[in-house]
Amino acid sequence: MQVTVSPASRLTGSLRLPGDKSISHRYAMIASIAEGSSRLEGYSTGADCQSTLGCVEALGIRVERAPGVVIVHGTGLDGWRAPSGQLDAGNSGSTIRMISGMLAAQPFDSTIGGDESLSKRPMERIMKPLALMGARITAHNGKYPPLSIHGGRLTGIEYEPPMASAQVKTCVLFAGLHAEGVTSVIEKTQTRNHTEVALHEFGAKLRHEGDVISVEGRPRLKARTLQVPGDLSSAAFFLVATLLRPDSHLVLEGVGISPSRTALIDWLRSIGANIEVRDQKLSAGEPIGTIEVHSSDIEGGIIEKAMTAALIDEIPVLAVLGATSRKGLIVRDASELRVKETDRIATVAENMQRMGVKMEVGPDGFSIPGGQKFRAAMVDSFGDHRIAMAFAVAALAADGDCTIDNAEAASVSFPEFYDTLLQVRTT
Repeated sequence: MQVTVSPASRLTGSLRLPGDKSISHRYAMIASIAEGSSRLEGYSTGADCQSTLGCVEALGIRVERAPGVVIVHGTGLDGWRAPSGQLDAGNSGSTIRMISGMLAAQPFDSTIGGDESLSKRPMERIMKPLALMGARITAHNGKYPPLSIHGGRLTGIEYEPPMASAQVKTCVLFAGLHAEGVTSVIEKTQTRNHTEVALHEFGAKLRHEGDVISVEGRPRLKARTLQVPGDLSSAAFFLVATLLRPDSHLVLEGVGISPSRTALIDWLRSIGANIEVRDQKLSAGEPIGTIEVHSSDIEGGIIEKAMTAALIDEIPVLAVLGATSRKGLIVRDASELRVKETDRIATVAENMQRMGVKMEVGPDGFSIPGGQKFRAAMVDSFGDHRIAMAFAVAALAADGDCTIDNAEAASVSFPEFYDTLLQVRTT
Protein backbone atom coordinates (compact mmCIF):
# COMPACT_ATOMS: atom_id res chain seq x y z
CA MET A 1 0.00 0.00 0.00
CA GLN A 2 1.18 3.50 -0.84
CA VAL A 3 0.18 6.69 0.95
CA THR A 4 0.91 10.20 -0.32
CA VAL A 5 1.61 12.86 2.29
CA SER A 6 1.53 16.51 1.25
CA PRO A 7 3.49 19.30 2.95
CA ALA A 8 1.74 21.03 5.85
CA SER A 9 1.89 24.73 6.59
CA ARG A 10 1.10 24.04 10.25
CA LEU A 11 -0.54 21.61 12.69
CA THR A 12 -3.34 22.60 15.04
CA GLY A 13 -5.99 20.91 17.14
CA SER A 14 -6.57 18.47 19.94
CA LEU A 15 -6.12 14.68 19.84
CA ARG A 16 -6.72 11.64 22.00
CA LEU A 17 -4.25 8.96 20.95
CA PRO A 18 -4.71 5.15 20.91
CA GLY A 19 -3.90 3.18 24.04
CA ASP A 20 -0.29 2.62 25.02
CA LYS A 21 1.08 -0.44 23.23
CA SER A 22 3.53 -1.43 25.98
CA ILE A 23 0.87 -1.27 28.68
CA SER A 24 -1.76 -3.05 26.56
CA HIS A 25 0.52 -6.06 26.03
CA ARG A 26 1.21 -6.38 29.72
CA TYR A 27 -2.39 -5.93 30.85
CA ALA A 28 -3.63 -8.62 28.46
CA MET A 29 -0.98 -11.17 29.45
CA ILE A 30 -1.40 -10.66 33.18
CA ALA A 31 -5.21 -10.57 32.91
CA SER A 32 -5.13 -13.96 31.20
CA ILE A 33 -3.56 -15.58 34.31
CA ALA A 34 -5.61 -13.58 36.81
CA GLU A 35 -8.78 -14.90 38.42
CA GLY A 36 -11.90 -13.39 36.86
CA SER A 37 -12.76 -11.06 34.01
CA SER A 38 -10.62 -7.97 33.45
CA ARG A 39 -12.02 -5.01 31.53
CA LEU A 40 -9.27 -3.17 29.62
CA GLU A 41 -10.53 0.18 28.37
CA GLY A 42 -8.61 1.97 25.63
CA TYR A 43 -6.67 -1.17 24.70
CA SER A 44 -4.31 -0.55 21.77
CA THR A 45 -5.78 -1.05 18.32
CA GLY A 46 -2.35 -1.87 16.88
CA ALA A 47 -1.71 -5.21 15.19
CA ASP A 48 1.05 -6.06 17.69
CA CYS A 49 -1.35 -5.93 20.63
CA GLN A 50 -3.93 -7.90 18.67
CA SER A 51 -1.23 -10.57 18.25
CA THR A 52 -0.97 -10.77 22.03
CA LEU A 53 -4.73 -11.25 22.32
CA GLY A 54 -4.58 -13.94 19.64
CA CYS A 55 -1.89 -15.81 21.56
CA VAL A 56 -3.81 -15.83 24.85
CA GLU A 57 -6.94 -16.96 23.00
CA ALA A 58 -4.96 -19.83 21.47
CA LEU A 59 -3.98 -20.76 25.04
CA GLY A 60 -7.63 -21.24 25.98
CA ILE A 61 -8.51 -17.77 27.29
CA ARG A 62 -11.76 -16.18 26.20
CA VAL A 63 -11.42 -12.60 24.96
CA GLU A 64 -14.29 -10.25 24.11
CA ARG A 65 -13.70 -7.23 21.87
CA ALA A 66 -15.95 -4.18 21.61
CA PRO A 67 -15.28 -0.59 20.49
CA GLY A 68 -12.84 0.92 22.96
CA VAL A 69 -12.72 -2.08 25.31
CA VAL A 70 -11.34 -5.60 25.59
CA ILE A 71 -12.51 -8.09 28.23
CA VAL A 72 -10.11 -10.89 29.13
CA HIS A 73 -11.67 -13.79 31.05
CA GLY A 74 -8.73 -14.99 33.13
CA THR A 75 -8.63 -18.51 34.51
CA GLY A 76 -5.90 -18.19 37.12
CA LEU A 77 -2.19 -18.94 37.21
CA ASP A 78 -2.65 -22.52 35.97
CA GLY A 79 -5.49 -21.89 33.54
CA TRP A 80 -3.69 -21.93 30.20
CA ARG A 81 -4.18 -24.95 27.94
CA ALA A 82 -1.88 -26.42 25.30
CA PRO A 83 -2.40 -24.66 21.95
CA SER A 84 -3.45 -26.70 18.95
CA GLY A 85 -0.74 -25.18 16.74
CA GLN A 86 2.08 -22.68 16.62
CA LEU A 87 1.38 -19.43 18.46
CA ASP A 88 1.59 -16.42 16.14
CA ALA A 89 3.24 -13.26 17.51
CA GLY A 90 2.99 -11.56 14.11
CA ASN A 91 5.47 -8.69 13.96
CA SER A 92 5.58 -8.24 17.72
CA GLY A 93 8.89 -8.65 19.52
CA SER A 94 7.13 -7.59 22.72
CA THR A 95 4.65 -10.46 22.42
CA ILE A 96 7.16 -13.22 21.80
CA ARG A 97 9.73 -12.06 24.34
CA MET A 98 7.33 -11.37 27.19
CA ILE A 99 4.86 -14.22 26.82
CA SER A 100 7.72 -16.74 26.52
CA GLY A 101 8.41 -16.19 30.21
CA MET A 102 4.93 -17.48 31.02
CA LEU A 103 5.06 -20.30 28.45
CA ALA A 104 8.32 -21.59 29.95
CA ALA A 105 6.50 -22.60 33.13
CA GLN A 106 3.51 -24.37 31.57
CA PRO A 107 2.98 -28.16 31.88
CA PHE A 108 2.95 -28.48 28.09
CA ASP A 109 5.18 -27.79 25.11
CA SER A 110 4.53 -24.86 22.80
CA THR A 111 6.01 -23.20 19.73
CA ILE A 112 5.81 -19.49 19.06
CA GLY A 113 6.88 -17.63 15.94
CA GLY A 114 5.86 -14.71 13.76
CA ASP A 115 6.29 -13.01 10.43
CA GLU A 116 9.44 -12.77 8.32
CA SER A 117 10.68 -9.70 10.14
CA LEU A 118 10.23 -11.22 13.59
CA SER A 119 12.00 -14.37 12.44
CA LYS A 120 15.19 -12.32 12.05
CA ARG A 121 15.16 -10.85 15.56
CA PRO A 122 17.50 -12.41 18.15
CA MET A 123 16.02 -14.20 21.15
CA GLU A 124 19.13 -15.26 23.14
CA ARG A 125 18.48 -12.39 25.53
CA ILE A 126 15.42 -14.19 26.90
CA MET A 127 16.56 -17.77 26.24
CA LYS A 128 19.53 -17.42 28.60
CA PRO A 129 17.71 -16.31 31.78
CA LEU A 130 14.84 -18.75 31.16
CA ALA A 131 17.38 -21.59 30.82
CA LEU A 132 18.91 -20.53 34.16
CA MET A 133 15.44 -20.90 35.69
CA GLY A 134 15.12 -24.44 34.30
CA ALA A 135 13.37 -23.92 30.96
CA ARG A 136 14.31 -25.83 27.82
CA ILE A 137 14.05 -23.70 24.69
CA THR A 138 15.30 -24.35 21.18
CA ALA A 139 15.39 -21.83 18.34
CA HIS A 140 16.20 -21.59 14.63
CA ASN A 141 20.00 -21.36 14.30
CA GLY A 142 20.12 -21.26 18.07
CA LYS A 143 18.68 -17.78 18.45
CA TYR A 144 15.86 -16.90 16.04
CA PRO A 145 12.11 -17.61 16.07
CA PRO A 146 10.24 -19.82 16.03
CA LEU A 147 10.98 -20.84 19.62
CA SER A 148 10.13 -24.34 20.81
CA ILE A 149 9.46 -24.10 24.53
CA HIS A 150 9.40 -27.25 26.64
CA GLY A 151 7.44 -26.12 29.67
CA GLY A 152 8.11 -27.29 33.20
CA ARG A 153 8.95 -26.32 36.76
CA LEU A 154 11.02 -23.18 37.16
CA THR A 155 13.14 -21.94 40.04
CA GLY A 156 13.56 -18.29 40.92
CA ILE A 157 16.88 -16.62 40.10
CA GLU A 158 18.62 -13.28 40.47
CA TYR A 159 19.48 -11.99 37.00
CA GLU A 160 21.21 -8.92 35.61
CA PRO A 161 20.47 -8.45 31.88
CA PRO A 162 23.59 -7.58 29.84
CA MET A 163 21.64 -4.75 28.15
CA ALA A 164 18.90 -2.41 29.31
CA SER A 165 15.68 -4.06 28.14
CA ALA A 166 12.17 -3.77 29.51
CA GLN A 167 11.18 -6.82 27.47
CA VAL A 168 13.86 -9.01 29.06
CA LYS A 169 12.99 -7.74 32.52
CA THR A 170 9.33 -8.50 31.89
CA CYS A 171 10.03 -11.98 30.52
CA VAL A 172 12.00 -12.92 33.64
CA LEU A 173 9.46 -11.45 36.06
CA PHE A 174 6.59 -13.16 34.21
CA ALA A 175 8.44 -16.47 34.48
CA GLY A 176 8.96 -15.67 38.16
CA LEU A 177 5.20 -15.53 38.73
CA HIS A 178 5.11 -19.28 38.09
CA ALA A 179 8.48 -20.18 39.63
CA GLU A 180 9.36 -21.53 43.07
CA GLY A 181 10.74 -18.88 45.40
CA VAL A 182 11.68 -15.33 44.52
CA THR A 183 12.82 -14.07 41.13
CA SER A 184 14.85 -10.86 40.96
CA VAL A 185 16.06 -8.65 38.12
CA ILE A 186 18.96 -6.26 38.68
CA GLU A 187 18.43 -3.16 36.58
CA LYS A 188 21.40 -0.77 36.64
CA THR A 189 19.88 1.34 33.86
CA GLN A 190 16.18 1.94 34.48
CA THR A 191 13.79 0.90 31.73
CA ARG A 192 10.05 1.54 31.49
CA ASN A 193 8.31 0.27 34.63
CA HIS A 194 4.89 -0.68 33.24
CA THR A 195 5.39 -4.34 34.23
CA GLU A 196 6.00 -3.48 37.87
CA VAL A 197 2.99 -1.16 37.98
CA ALA A 198 0.73 -3.72 36.31
CA LEU A 199 1.85 -6.60 38.52
CA HIS A 200 1.15 -4.48 41.59
CA GLU A 201 -2.32 -3.59 40.30
CA PHE A 202 -3.21 -7.25 39.71
CA GLY A 203 -2.02 -8.23 43.20
CA ALA A 204 1.45 -9.72 42.72
CA LYS A 205 3.90 -9.60 45.63
CA LEU A 206 6.51 -7.23 44.25
CA ARG A 207 9.48 -5.49 45.85
CA HIS A 208 11.64 -2.75 44.37
CA GLU A 209 14.74 -2.01 46.42
CA GLY A 210 17.42 0.11 44.74
CA ASP A 211 18.37 -1.58 41.48
CA VAL A 212 16.64 -4.86 42.34
CA ILE A 213 13.07 -5.74 41.35
CA SER A 214 11.74 -8.97 42.88
CA VAL A 215 8.55 -10.96 42.53
CA GLU A 216 7.37 -13.87 44.70
CA GLY A 217 6.25 -16.97 42.88
CA ARG A 218 2.74 -18.40 42.78
CA PRO A 219 0.62 -15.33 43.66
CA ARG A 220 -3.16 -15.21 43.32
CA LEU A 221 -3.79 -12.46 40.78
CA LYS A 222 -7.21 -10.79 40.71
CA ALA A 223 -9.05 -9.38 37.71
CA ARG A 224 -9.17 -5.60 37.33
CA THR A 225 -10.91 -2.86 35.36
CA LEU A 226 -8.13 -0.70 33.93
CA GLN A 227 -7.87 2.29 31.60
CA VAL A 228 -4.93 2.15 29.18
CA PRO A 229 -3.32 5.62 28.88
CA GLY A 230 -2.66 7.20 25.49
CA ASP A 231 0.59 6.04 23.92
CA LEU A 232 3.53 8.39 24.46
CA SER A 233 5.52 6.63 21.73
CA SER A 234 2.71 7.45 19.29
CA ALA A 235 2.64 11.00 20.65
CA ALA A 236 6.30 11.38 19.66
CA PHE A 237 5.39 11.63 15.97
CA PHE A 238 2.91 14.45 16.61
CA LEU A 239 5.28 16.27 18.97
CA VAL A 240 8.01 16.28 16.33
CA ALA A 241 5.58 17.23 13.55
CA THR A 242 4.39 20.22 15.58
CA LEU A 243 7.95 21.29 16.39
CA LEU A 244 8.86 21.11 12.69
CA ARG A 245 6.15 23.36 11.27
CA PRO A 246 5.93 27.10 12.09
CA ASP A 247 2.94 28.52 13.96
CA SER A 248 1.82 25.02 15.04
CA HIS A 249 0.07 24.18 18.30
CA LEU A 250 -1.21 20.76 19.32
CA VAL A 251 -2.89 19.37 22.46
CA LEU A 252 -2.62 15.64 23.21
CA GLU A 253 -5.05 14.48 25.90
CA GLY A 254 -4.85 11.56 28.32
CA VAL A 255 -1.28 10.52 27.45
CA GLY A 256 0.74 8.21 29.69
CA ILE A 257 3.55 10.19 31.32
CA SER A 258 5.30 7.55 33.40
CA PRO A 259 8.67 8.88 34.68
CA SER A 260 10.25 5.83 33.03
CA ARG A 261 9.03 7.10 29.64
CA THR A 262 9.18 10.91 29.86
CA ALA A 263 12.84 11.07 28.89
CA LEU A 264 11.39 11.96 25.48
CA ILE A 265 9.75 15.12 26.82
CA ASP A 266 12.76 16.01 28.97
CA TRP A 267 15.18 15.63 26.05
CA LEU A 268 13.01 17.62 23.66
CA ARG A 269 12.77 20.42 26.20
CA SER A 270 16.55 20.37 26.63
CA ILE A 271 17.03 21.16 22.93
CA GLY A 272 14.50 23.99 22.89
CA ALA A 273 11.05 22.42 22.56
CA ASN A 274 8.11 24.37 24.02
CA ILE A 275 6.21 21.52 25.70
CA GLU A 276 3.93 21.73 28.73
CA VAL A 277 2.40 18.84 30.67
CA ARG A 278 -0.75 19.64 32.64
CA ASP A 279 -3.81 18.00 34.24
CA GLN A 280 -1.64 15.26 35.70
CA LYS A 281 -3.24 12.40 37.65
CA LEU A 282 -2.85 8.69 38.39
CA SER A 283 -4.88 5.95 36.71
CA ALA A 284 -4.27 2.48 38.21
CA GLY A 285 -0.76 3.48 39.16
CA GLU A 286 0.04 4.97 35.73
CA PRO A 287 0.54 8.76 35.53
CA ILE A 288 -1.42 10.43 32.74
CA GLY A 289 -1.70 14.03 31.60
CA THR A 290 -2.35 16.46 28.78
CA ILE A 291 0.65 17.43 26.64
CA GLU A 292 0.64 20.82 24.90
CA VAL A 293 3.30 21.55 22.30
CA HIS A 294 4.13 24.64 20.21
CA SER A 295 6.44 24.95 17.20
CA SER A 296 9.91 25.83 18.45
CA ASP A 297 13.43 26.79 17.43
CA ILE A 298 15.22 23.48 17.97
CA GLU A 299 18.93 23.58 18.73
CA GLY A 300 19.75 19.88 18.22
CA GLY A 301 21.92 17.74 20.45
CA ILE A 302 23.38 14.36 21.36
CA ILE A 303 21.65 11.13 22.38
CA GLU A 304 24.01 8.65 24.06
CA LYS A 305 24.46 6.19 26.93
CA ALA A 306 21.40 5.82 29.18
CA MET A 307 19.46 8.39 27.14
CA THR A 308 19.82 6.16 24.07
CA ALA A 309 18.21 3.26 25.91
CA ALA A 310 15.40 5.54 27.12
CA LEU A 311 14.69 6.92 23.64
CA ILE A 312 15.46 3.87 21.50
CA ASP A 313 11.98 3.62 19.92
CA GLU A 314 11.74 7.35 19.23
CA ILE A 315 15.15 7.78 17.55
CA PRO A 316 13.84 7.43 13.95
CA VAL A 317 11.49 10.39 14.30
CA LEU A 318 14.02 12.34 16.37
CA ALA A 319 16.41 11.90 13.44
CA VAL A 320 13.86 13.77 11.30
CA LEU A 321 13.80 16.61 13.83
CA GLY A 322 17.59 16.62 14.03
CA ALA A 323 17.95 17.23 10.30
CA THR A 324 16.02 20.51 10.53
CA SER A 325 17.50 21.65 13.86
CA ARG A 326 20.20 24.32 14.06
CA LYS A 327 23.10 22.07 15.11
CA GLY A 328 21.91 18.63 14.04
CA LEU A 329 21.76 15.33 15.91
CA ILE A 330 24.36 12.79 17.01
CA VAL A 331 23.23 9.34 18.21
CA ARG A 332 25.63 6.95 19.94
CA ASP A 333 25.38 3.59 21.76
CA ALA A 334 22.40 2.57 19.61
CA SER A 335 23.43 -0.84 18.27
CA GLU A 336 20.00 -2.08 19.44
CA LEU A 337 18.53 -0.17 16.48
CA ARG A 338 20.19 -2.72 14.19
CA VAL A 339 17.94 -5.55 15.45
CA LYS A 340 14.53 -3.91 15.55
CA GLU A 341 11.80 -4.60 12.97
CA THR A 342 14.39 -3.39 10.48
CA ASP A 343 17.96 -2.25 10.85
CA ARG A 344 16.68 1.21 11.75
CA ILE A 345 20.04 2.90 11.30
CA ALA A 346 20.15 1.62 7.72
CA THR A 347 16.50 2.32 6.90
CA VAL A 348 16.61 5.84 8.34
CA ALA A 349 19.78 6.50 6.32
CA GLU A 350 18.23 5.16 3.10
CA ASN A 351 15.15 7.35 3.39
CA MET A 352 17.17 10.39 4.40
CA GLN A 353 19.27 9.96 1.26
CA ARG A 354 16.14 9.72 -0.89
CA MET A 355 14.89 12.98 0.62
CA GLY A 356 18.21 14.76 0.00
CA VAL A 357 19.37 14.80 3.63
CA LYS A 358 23.02 14.14 4.52
CA MET A 359 23.74 11.62 7.26
CA GLU A 360 26.89 9.82 8.43
CA VAL A 361 26.36 6.28 9.70
CA GLY A 362 28.45 4.32 12.19
CA PRO A 363 28.12 0.79 13.61
CA ASP A 364 26.11 1.93 16.64
CA GLY A 365 24.76 5.33 15.67
CA PHE A 366 24.77 8.22 13.24
CA SER A 367 25.33 11.95 12.81
CA ILE A 368 22.98 14.30 10.94
CA PRO A 369 24.06 17.89 10.26
CA GLY A 370 21.44 20.51 11.04
CA GLY A 371 19.81 23.14 8.87
CA GLN A 372 18.79 20.70 6.14
CA LYS A 373 15.61 20.61 4.06
CA PHE A 374 13.57 17.62 2.96
CA ARG A 375 13.06 17.03 -0.74
CA ALA A 376 9.92 15.39 -2.13
CA ALA A 377 10.61 11.70 -2.76
CA MET A 378 9.28 8.19 -2.61
CA VAL A 379 10.34 6.64 0.67
CA ASP A 380 9.86 3.13 2.00
CA SER A 381 8.80 1.81 5.40
CA PHE A 382 10.64 -1.45 4.67
CA GLY A 383 7.84 -3.03 6.69
CA ASP A 384 8.71 -1.08 9.86
CA HIS A 385 5.92 0.92 11.54
CA ARG A 386 8.20 3.50 13.13
CA ILE A 387 10.01 4.15 9.84
CA ALA A 388 6.67 4.62 8.05
CA MET A 389 5.44 7.15 10.61
CA ALA A 390 8.78 8.96 10.98
CA PHE A 391 8.98 9.69 7.26
CA ALA A 392 5.33 10.68 7.07
CA VAL A 393 6.35 13.37 9.56
CA ALA A 394 9.35 14.29 7.39
CA ALA A 395 7.00 14.59 4.40
CA LEU A 396 5.09 17.35 6.19
CA ALA A 397 8.23 19.50 5.90
CA ALA A 398 9.20 18.49 2.33
CA ASP A 399 9.13 20.73 -0.74
CA GLY A 400 6.41 18.65 -2.40
CA ASP A 401 4.28 15.53 -2.09
CA CYS A 402 5.98 12.39 -0.76
CA THR A 403 4.85 8.82 -1.31
CA ILE A 404 5.39 6.19 1.39
CA ASP A 405 5.71 2.67 0.03
CA ASN A 406 4.57 -0.20 2.29
CA ALA A 407 2.75 2.43 4.33
CA GLU A 408 0.47 -0.20 5.89
CA ALA A 409 3.31 -1.04 8.30
CA ALA A 410 2.02 1.77 10.55
CA SER A 411 -0.92 -0.48 11.50
CA VAL A 412 1.41 -2.57 13.65
CA SER A 413 1.12 0.07 16.37
CA PHE A 414 -1.18 2.83 15.08
CA PRO A 415 -3.73 1.84 12.40
CA GLU A 416 -5.36 5.29 12.53
CA PHE A 417 -2.08 7.18 12.08
CA TYR A 418 -2.55 8.68 8.60
CA ASP A 419 -6.17 9.68 9.27
CA THR A 420 -5.11 11.26 12.57
CA LEU A 421 -2.36 13.19 10.82
CA LEU A 422 -4.90 14.54 8.32
CA GLN A 423 -7.09 15.78 11.19
CA VAL A 424 -4.50 18.20 12.46
CA ARG A 425 -2.53 19.27 9.38
CA THR A 426 -3.27 22.47 7.47
CA THR A 427 -2.10 22.82 3.87
